Amino acid sequence: MDKATIVGIFLGIILILASILNEGSILTFWSLSSVLVVFGGVIASTLINYPLKHVFGVIKIVKNAFKTNTFEALVVIKFIVGLAEKARREGLLALEEEAETSDDEFIKKGIHLIVDGTDPELVRNILQAELLMMEERHRVGYGILEAMGASAPAFGMIGTLIGLILMLRNLSDPSALGPGMALALITTFYGSLLANLVFIPIAGKLKLRSSEEMMQKEIVIEGVLSIQAGENPRIVAEKMKTFLTPEEKELLEEDRKKGMESEETEE
Repeated sequence: MDKATIVGIFLGIILILASILNEGSILTFWSLSSVLVVFGGVIASTLINYPLKHVFGVIKIVKNAFKTNTFEALVVIKFIVGLAEKARREGLLALEEEAETSDDEFIKKGIHLIVDGTDPELVRNILQAELLMMEERHRVGYGILEAMGASAPAFGMIGTLIGLILMLRNLSDPSALGPGMALALITTFYGSLLANLVFIPIAGKLKLRSSEEMMQKEIVIEGVLSIQAGENPRIVAEKMKTFLTPEEKELLEEDRKKGMESEETEE
């Protein structure tokens, strides 16, 4: 689980509740009519903007914001460099069985393509096409949440306008103006809270997850094509390093040195 997402949401809720309770009652901020306007409006607007299957699909996509990224670039690079070493020793055909040990279907597809002798340019085009389709699916997912984040404050304002109109009809009763104004502003509060604490932040986290996965898939494409070209494993590793942070580069170099020391010990 991604602790940052969970902690962020709960921390925001707790701090807001604490500030409310410090000044008054939580019931002051409860309004069923406001809930209906904001939630109902956001749901209706989303259904108008997107097909039903995409809206229901958001539930599965949102889960990714609460999961840690298990597809680590460093692990993938180590795996690809290992494949490059095996291909250099035993040939490309030896990689087919090795590819089955990976849980990533994208890596498997790339390895199967080069083992089958597919033209390098065609390999790149096939993998890039799959990458573009994945990016488009991700864009729809976080795009829905961004749209919900944009519409929530708008429907909060609509609820406020409804409340103000109803309040102005009772100008003859001055004692009702204060409570009426407070009730009208609750919908704006709901809309802003949902947008800035839930919808927009989760969309941002999903966008980050998408960019990370895109980069990692690019690593796979470059690695697979390097293996097909018969490049030295060290050259493959150096090319892959360009995708890593300085800390990850150090870890990869340390792991490589340990591997060389263990080989020397065995000899």
